[in-house]
Amino acid sequence: METGRAPVARTEATPAALSSSDARLRRRKAVDKAARWVIAAIASTAIAAVALIFVFLLREALPIFTSSTVHEEVTLGKMLFAQEWRTGEPPYHAWQPVSKVPKYSLLPLLVGTFKVAIIALLFAVPVSVLGAVFTSELAPRRVREFIKPAVELLAGIPSVVLGFFVLMVLATQVQDIFGFQYRLNAIVAGIGLGLTIIPVIFTLSEDALTAVPPSYREAAFALGASRTRTAWSVILPAASPGIFAAIVLGFGRAMGETMIVLMASGNAAILSWDPTLPVRTVPATIAAEMGEVVVGGPHWTVLFVLGVLLLGLTIAFNGLSGWYVRRLRAKLGGSA
Repeated sequence: METGRAPVARTEATPAALSSSDARLRRRKAVDKAARWVIAAIASTAIAAVALIFVFLLREALPIFTSSTVHEEVTLGKMLFAQEWRTGEPPYHAWQPVSKVPKYSLLPLLVGTFKVAIIALLFAVPVSVLGAVFTSELAPRRVREFIKPAVELLAGIPSVVLGFFVLMVLATQVQDIFGFQYRLNAIVAGIGLGLTIIPVIFTLSEDALTAVPPSYREAAFALGASRTRTAWSVILPAASPGIFAAIVLGFGRAMGETMIVLMASGNAAILSWDPTLPVRTVPATIAAEMGEVVVGGPHWTVLFVLGVLLLGLTIAFNGLSGWYVRRLRAKLGGSA
Protein backbone atom coordinates (compact mmCIF):
# COMPACT_ATOMS: atom_id res chain seq x y z
CA MET A 1 0.00 0.00 0.00
CA GLU A 2 1.46 3.29 -1.05
CA THR A 3 1.52 6.12 1.44
CA GLY A 4 2.37 8.88 -1.00
CA ARG A 5 5.62 9.76 0.77
CA ALA A 6 8.66 10.48 -1.30
CA PRO A 7 11.65 8.23 -0.59
CA VAL A 8 14.29 9.83 1.65
CA ALA A 9 17.69 10.00 0.10
CA ARG A 10 20.48 8.99 2.47
CA THR A 11 23.79 10.70 2.12
CA GLU A 12 26.98 9.60 3.72
CA ALA A 13 29.53 12.10 5.02
CA THR A 14 32.60 12.29 2.92
CA PRO A 15 36.07 12.08 4.47
CA ALA A 16 36.65 15.73 3.62
CA ALA A 17 33.50 16.78 5.51
CA LEU A 18 34.50 14.71 8.54
CA SER A 19 37.97 16.22 8.52
CA SER A 20 36.53 19.74 8.35
CA SER A 21 34.14 19.00 11.24
CA ASP A 22 36.96 17.62 13.37
CA ALA A 23 39.06 20.69 12.66
CA ARG A 24 36.22 23.00 13.71
CA LEU A 25 35.73 20.97 16.91
CA ARG A 26 39.44 21.17 17.74
CA ARG A 27 39.46 24.93 17.13
CA ARG A 28 36.41 25.35 19.37
CA LYS A 29 38.05 23.37 22.16
CA ALA A 30 41.23 25.39 21.81
CA VAL A 31 39.28 28.66 21.99
CA ASP A 32 37.36 27.44 25.05
CA LYS A 33 40.58 26.42 26.77
CA ALA A 34 42.21 29.76 26.02
CA ALA A 35 39.13 31.59 27.28
CA ARG A 36 39.23 29.64 30.56
CA TRP A 37 42.90 30.52 31.03
CA VAL A 38 42.24 34.21 30.34
CA ILE A 39 39.28 34.33 32.74
CA ALA A 40 41.27 32.53 35.44
CA ALA A 41 44.20 34.92 34.98
CA ILE A 42 41.96 37.98 35.24
CA ALA A 43 40.16 36.57 38.27
CA SER A 44 43.46 35.87 40.03
CA THR A 45 44.73 39.43 39.61
CA ALA A 46 42.84 40.56 42.72
CA ILE A 47 44.49 37.88 44.84
CA ALA A 48 47.87 38.66 43.30
CA ALA A 49 47.41 42.39 43.98
CA VAL A 50 46.60 41.79 47.67
CA ALA A 51 49.56 39.44 47.97
CA LEU A 52 51.96 41.94 46.36
CA ILE A 53 50.70 44.76 48.58
CA PHE A 54 51.24 42.59 51.65
CA VAL A 55 54.75 41.64 50.49
CA PHE A 56 55.61 45.30 49.87
CA LEU A 57 54.38 46.30 53.34
CA LEU A 58 56.33 43.47 54.96
CA ARG A 59 59.50 44.42 53.09
CA GLU A 60 59.32 48.01 54.31
CA ALA A 61 58.35 47.01 57.86
CA LEU A 62 61.02 44.33 58.25
CA PRO A 63 63.82 46.77 59.30
CA ILE A 64 62.11 47.12 62.69
CA PHE A 65 63.62 43.69 63.43
CA THR A 66 66.72 43.73 61.21
CA SER A 67 67.99 47.35 61.41
CA SER A 68 69.93 48.26 64.53
CA THR A 69 69.16 51.99 64.14
CA VAL A 70 65.40 51.46 63.94
CA HIS A 71 65.43 48.88 66.71
CA GLU A 72 67.48 51.13 69.00
CA GLU A 73 65.17 54.13 68.55
CA VAL A 74 62.02 52.11 69.12
CA THR A 75 63.57 50.33 72.12
CA LEU A 76 64.56 53.69 73.65
CA GLY A 77 60.94 54.76 73.53
CA LYS A 78 59.90 51.50 75.23
CA MET A 79 62.45 52.04 78.00
CA LEU A 80 61.04 55.52 78.59
CA PHE A 81 57.54 54.04 78.84
CA ALA A 82 58.76 51.55 81.44
CA GLN A 83 60.45 54.29 83.45
CA GLU A 84 57.35 56.51 83.38
CA TRP A 85 55.20 53.55 84.38
CA ARG A 86 57.36 52.88 87.44
CA THR A 87 57.45 56.54 88.54
CA GLY A 88 53.77 57.13 87.79
CA GLU A 89 54.46 60.06 85.46
CA PRO A 90 52.03 60.37 82.52
CA PRO A 91 51.82 59.67 79.70
CA TYR A 92 52.31 55.94 79.93
CA HIS A 93 51.61 55.52 76.21
CA ALA A 94 52.09 58.18 73.58
CA TRP A 95 52.53 58.54 69.85
CA GLN A 96 55.24 61.21 69.49
CA PRO A 97 57.51 60.15 66.61
CA VAL A 98 58.94 63.65 66.19
CA SER A 99 60.52 64.58 69.52
CA LYS A 100 63.84 64.47 71.37
CA VAL A 101 63.01 60.93 72.47
CA PRO A 102 60.62 59.49 69.85
CA LYS A 103 57.74 57.46 71.25
CA TYR A 104 56.05 54.87 69.07
CA SER A 105 53.26 53.44 71.19
CA LEU A 106 50.69 51.90 68.85
CA LEU A 107 48.10 51.37 71.59
CA PRO A 108 46.45 54.85 71.38
CA LEU A 109 46.10 54.48 67.61
CA LEU A 110 44.61 50.97 67.82
CA VAL A 111 42.20 51.99 70.57
CA GLY A 112 41.16 55.04 68.57
CA THR A 113 40.61 52.95 65.43
CA PHE A 114 38.40 50.41 67.20
CA LYS A 115 36.55 53.11 69.13
CA VAL A 116 35.57 55.06 66.03
CA ALA A 117 34.65 51.89 64.11
CA ILE A 118 32.42 50.64 66.93
CA ILE A 119 30.64 54.00 67.16
CA ALA A 120 30.12 53.93 63.39
CA LEU A 121 28.55 50.46 63.65
CA LEU A 122 26.29 51.52 66.52
CA PHE A 123 25.03 54.35 64.33
CA ALA A 124 24.88 52.61 60.96
CA VAL A 125 23.69 49.06 61.71
CA PRO A 126 20.19 49.90 63.04
CA VAL A 127 19.58 52.41 60.25
CA SER A 128 20.87 50.09 57.53
CA VAL A 129 19.29 46.81 58.64
CA LEU A 130 15.89 48.27 59.53
CA GLY A 131 15.93 50.28 56.31
CA ALA A 132 16.68 47.10 54.36
CA VAL A 133 13.82 45.26 56.11
CA PHE A 134 11.41 48.08 55.34
CA THR A 135 12.53 48.35 51.72
CA SER A 136 12.42 44.63 50.93
CA GLU A 137 9.39 43.55 52.96
CA LEU A 138 7.11 46.44 53.91
CA ALA A 139 7.51 49.37 51.53
CA PRO A 140 5.23 49.82 48.52
CA ARG A 141 6.83 49.39 45.13
CA ARG A 142 7.05 53.11 44.37
CA VAL A 143 8.65 53.84 47.72
CA ARG A 144 11.10 50.96 47.23
CA GLU A 145 12.14 52.27 43.83
CA PHE A 146 12.95 55.63 45.44
CA ILE A 147 14.64 54.56 48.69
CA LYS A 148 17.12 52.02 47.32
CA PRO A 149 18.69 54.29 44.63
CA ALA A 150 18.78 57.17 47.11
CA VAL A 151 20.70 55.15 49.71
CA GLU A 152 23.04 53.69 47.11
CA LEU A 153 23.69 57.20 45.81
CA LEU A 154 25.22 57.97 49.20
CA ALA A 155 28.03 55.54 48.37
CA GLY A 156 28.99 57.70 45.40
CA ILE A 157 29.67 60.78 47.50
CA PRO A 158 33.45 61.23 47.96
CA SER A 159 34.61 60.69 51.52
CA VAL A 160 36.37 64.06 51.52
CA VAL A 161 33.02 65.75 50.85
CA LEU A 162 31.40 63.86 53.72
CA GLY A 163 34.37 64.74 55.90
CA PHE A 164 33.99 68.42 55.03
CA PHE A 165 30.27 68.25 55.89
CA VAL A 166 31.01 66.56 59.21
CA LEU A 167 33.76 69.08 60.01
CA MET A 168 31.83 72.23 59.18
CA VAL A 169 28.21 71.34 59.97
CA LEU A 170 27.70 68.14 61.91
CA ALA A 171 30.43 68.71 64.52
CA THR A 172 28.95 72.05 65.56
CA GLN A 173 25.41 70.69 65.74
CA VAL A 174 26.45 67.68 67.84
CA GLN A 175 28.41 69.88 70.24
CA ASP A 176 25.47 72.29 70.64
CA ILE A 177 23.02 69.45 71.28
CA PHE A 178 25.06 67.37 73.71
CA GLY A 179 27.37 70.04 75.13
CA PHE A 180 30.65 68.23 74.43
CA GLN A 181 33.83 69.93 75.59
CA TYR A 182 35.64 69.14 72.35
CA ARG A 183 34.01 69.95 69.03
CA LEU A 184 35.89 67.19 67.16
CA ASN A 185 35.76 63.86 68.93
CA ALA A 186 35.23 60.13 68.41
CA ILE A 187 31.43 60.43 68.31
CA VAL A 188 31.49 62.98 65.50
CA ALA A 189 34.01 60.92 63.53
CA GLY A 190 31.97 57.76 64.16
CA ILE A 191 28.78 59.35 62.84
CA GLY A 192 30.66 60.47 59.74
CA LEU A 193 32.01 56.96 59.22
CA GLY A 194 28.51 55.61 59.73
CA LEU A 195 27.33 57.65 56.77
CA THR A 196 29.94 55.94 54.58
CA ILE A 197 29.11 52.38 55.61
CA ILE A 198 25.31 52.71 55.56
CA PRO A 199 25.12 52.03 51.77
CA VAL A 200 27.35 48.94 52.11
CA ILE A 201 25.36 47.36 54.93
CA PHE A 202 22.00 48.42 53.46
CA THR A 203 22.64 47.02 49.99
CA LEU A 204 24.04 43.68 51.14
CA SER A 205 21.35 43.27 53.81
CA GLU A 206 18.61 44.03 51.31
CA ASP A 207 20.06 41.44 48.93
CA ALA A 208 20.16 38.86 51.74
CA LEU A 209 16.55 39.57 52.67
CA THR A 210 15.41 39.36 49.06
CA ALA A 211 17.20 36.02 48.64
CA VAL A 212 15.04 34.34 51.31
CA PRO A 213 12.76 31.82 49.50
CA PRO A 214 9.15 32.99 48.93
CA SER A 215 7.90 29.81 50.60
CA TYR A 216 8.94 31.26 53.97
CA ARG A 217 6.64 34.23 53.50
CA GLU A 218 3.80 32.11 52.15
CA ALA A 219 4.01 29.73 55.11
CA ALA A 220 3.96 32.63 57.59
CA PHE A 221 1.00 34.26 55.85
CA ALA A 222 -0.84 30.94 55.83
CA LEU A 223 -0.43 30.74 59.61
CA GLY A 224 -2.01 34.19 59.96
CA ALA A 225 1.13 36.26 60.58
CA SER A 226 1.14 39.87 59.47
CA ARG A 227 3.75 41.30 57.10
CA THR A 228 5.55 43.02 59.97
CA ARG A 229 5.55 39.86 62.08
CA THR A 230 6.75 37.81 59.13
CA ALA A 231 9.56 40.23 58.37
CA TRP A 232 10.73 40.37 61.99
CA SER A 233 10.31 36.75 63.08
CA VAL A 234 10.83 34.79 59.86
CA ILE A 235 12.66 36.71 57.15
CA LEU A 236 15.17 38.54 59.34
CA PRO A 237 16.44 35.40 61.14
CA ALA A 238 16.62 33.50 57.85
CA ALA A 239 18.75 36.25 56.30
CA SER A 240 20.95 36.71 59.39
CA PRO A 241 24.11 35.13 57.85
CA GLY A 242 24.07 37.57 54.95
CA ILE A 243 23.29 40.48 57.25
CA PHE A 244 26.16 39.53 59.56
CA ALA A 245 28.52 39.39 56.58
CA ALA A 246 27.32 42.87 55.55
CA ILE A 247 28.02 44.21 59.04
CA VAL A 248 31.54 42.76 59.04
CA LEU A 249 32.26 44.32 55.64
CA GLY A 250 31.00 47.64 56.98
CA PHE A 251 33.25 47.27 60.01
CA GLY A 252 36.25 46.66 57.75
CA ARG A 253 35.36 49.73 55.71
CA ALA A 254 35.10 51.81 58.88
CA MET A 255 38.50 50.64 60.12
CA GLY A 256 40.17 51.52 56.83
CA GLU A 257 38.50 54.89 56.18
CA THR A 258 40.93 57.82 56.18
CA MET A 259 39.63 61.22 55.13
CA ILE A 260 36.66 61.52 57.48
CA VAL A 261 38.60 60.63 60.62
CA LEU A 262 41.50 62.77 59.43
CA MET A 263 39.21 65.80 59.16
CA ALA A 264 36.69 65.26 61.97
CA SER A 265 38.33 63.29 64.78
CA GLY A 266 40.60 65.92 66.32
CA ASN A 267 43.75 63.86 65.55
CA ALA A 268 44.89 63.51 69.14
CA ALA A 269 46.47 60.16 70.07
CA ILE A 270 44.84 59.82 73.48
CA LEU A 271 44.66 56.43 75.16
CA SER A 272 41.08 56.50 76.41
CA TRP A 273 37.76 54.83 75.65
CA ASP A 274 35.90 58.09 76.36
CA PRO A 275 33.99 58.79 73.10
CA THR A 276 33.81 62.52 73.80
CA LEU A 277 37.58 63.00 73.54
CA PRO A 278 39.53 63.62 70.32
CA VAL A 279 40.93 60.49 68.73
CA ARG A 280 43.46 59.38 66.16
CA THR A 281 43.24 56.25 64.04
CA VAL A 282 45.81 54.13 62.25
CA PRO A 283 44.76 55.12 58.67
CA ALA A 284 44.68 58.82 59.58
CA THR A 285 48.16 58.57 61.09
CA ILE A 286 49.58 56.96 57.97
CA ALA A 287 47.92 59.51 55.70
CA ALA A 288 49.00 62.50 57.78
CA GLU A 289 52.62 61.52 58.37
CA MET A 290 53.74 59.41 55.42
CA GLY A 291 54.49 62.41 53.21
CA GLU A 292 56.81 64.05 55.76
CA VAL A 293 59.01 61.20 56.99
CA VAL A 294 62.54 60.27 55.97
CA VAL A 295 62.46 57.30 53.60
CA GLY A 296 63.93 54.27 55.31
CA GLY A 297 64.07 55.91 58.74
CA PRO A 298 62.57 54.58 61.97
CA HIS A 299 59.40 56.66 61.59
CA TRP A 300 58.99 55.38 58.03
CA THR A 301 59.36 51.78 59.20
CA VAL A 302 56.86 52.13 62.04
CA LEU A 303 54.27 53.58 59.67
CA PHE A 304 54.63 50.50 57.47
CA VAL A 305 54.27 48.34 60.57
CA LEU A 306 50.97 50.11 61.13
CA GLY A 307 49.96 49.29 57.56
CA VAL A 308 50.82 45.61 58.03
CA LEU A 309 48.91 45.55 61.30
CA LEU A 310 45.83 47.18 59.76
CA LEU A 311 45.83 44.83 56.78
CA GLY A 312 46.33 41.83 59.04
CA LEU A 313 43.44 42.85 61.29
CA THR A 314 41.17 43.31 58.27
CA ILE A 315 42.05 39.89 56.86
CA ALA A 316 41.61 38.28 60.28
CA PHE A 317 38.17 39.82 60.78
CA ASN A 318 37.07 38.78 57.32
CA GLY A 319 38.30 35.23 57.91
CA LEU A 320 36.53 34.96 61.26
CA SER A 321 33.35 36.39 59.81
CA GLY A 322 33.44 33.89 56.94
CA TRP A 323 33.85 31.03 59.41
CA TYR A 324 31.00 32.30 61.56
CA VAL A 325 28.71 32.82 58.56
CA ARG A 326 29.30 29.25 57.39
CA ARG A 327 28.59 27.98 60.88
CA LEU A 328 25.43 30.07 61.13
CA ARG A 329 24.22 28.87 57.75
CA ALA A 330 24.78 25.27 58.77
CA LYS A 331 22.85 25.90 61.98
CA LEU A 332 19.96 27.39 60.02
CA GLY A 333 19.97 24.58 57.51
CA GLY A 334 21.42 26.63 54.65
CA SER A 335 18.36 28.81 54.38
CA ALA A 336 20.21 32.07 53.73
